[in-house]
Amino acid sequence: MRVLVTGGTGHIGSYIIPELVAAGHEVTGLARSDKAATAVAALGAKVWRGDLSDLEGLKAAAAASEGVIDVAHRQDLLPTGGLDAVAAAERQIMFAYGDALAGTGKPLVASGSIGSPGWEKLGRPATEEDPALPGGDPYKGTLRVRNGVDLAVIGLADRGVRSSIVRIPPIAHSETDVGFLPMLIGLAKDKGAVGYAEAGANVWPAVHSRDLAILFRLALEKSPAGKYWHGVEGEGVPMRKIAEAIGRRLDLPAVSIPKDVLMLPGFFGFLANLVTLDLPASNLITRQIPGWVPKQPSLLGDLDNGHYFPAD
Repeated sequence: MRVLVTGGTGHIGSYIIPELVAAGHEVTGLARSDKAATAVAALGAKVWRGDLSDLEGLKAAAAASEGVIDVAHRQDLLPTGGLDAVAAAERQIMFAYGDALAGTGKPLVASGSIGSPGWEKLGRPATEEDPALPGGDPYKGTLRVRNGVDLAVIGLADRGVRSSIVRIPPIAHSETDVGFLPMLIGLAKDKGAVGYAEAGANVWPAVHSRDLAILFRLALEKSPAGKYWHGVEGEGVPMRKIAEAIGRRLDLPAVSIPKDVLMLPGFFGFLANLVTLDLPASNLITRQIPGWVPKQPSLLGDLDNGHYFPAD
């Protein structure tokens, strides 16, 4: 299959492209700079020079492909427009793909988030059958505003696109991780302790990036239209256990941060709103896709591997 991948030089995309190439697909990666083009080529893909802001260019690239995987984000809009501007721009990107792929039955697989849909009051782990809840004006400036992107993708199923969403957990861990875990580790080194919110019982799901890349490939190859998939290795890990695992490697104490100081400037800083989230999620339906069984080290296993803690 000829596959267009956007975001191919990012953390997740840099695992997706080699996974597709190894499976025999002909991959083209979007690149907006010489540096990105070199990185895309090094991963084994052809290069399409373009930019996410060029909707006509994206339509042409998608139309020339037999499937699209989109894991790119308009991070360039964050400084001036925040999450609202990012989400609005990404909805237009999905509609552009829809225009290019409408009526073809070709697959479009886009990345979603376990953290954005707004399931805080479910009282159970979220499942793949739980739709993204509408965002709208009340949720401007929050993660939930991005639900409009997911809903746009799923809606393309009505236009004859085999569209699906792979929901990514807050922690995608690997040897090249530059996300939440490295930030927590850096914060712990800075503070001399590893913090967790209150009792630390809130859970965060996670997945190894290599397992996630396999799921994106399988969704491209096999997903029916209009489906959500959960790229999680299990329902989640309590934040206290994550903090304790980091503490063991750094020889630092894991400490509870009381509720009355959580939001104050200090320990967690801009991460304060994130570390309190409780995001249990099931992968039982996703495991029914033939071939997807997470096989890489778990989150706690990866923390014990040591690559997150290189010798100074």
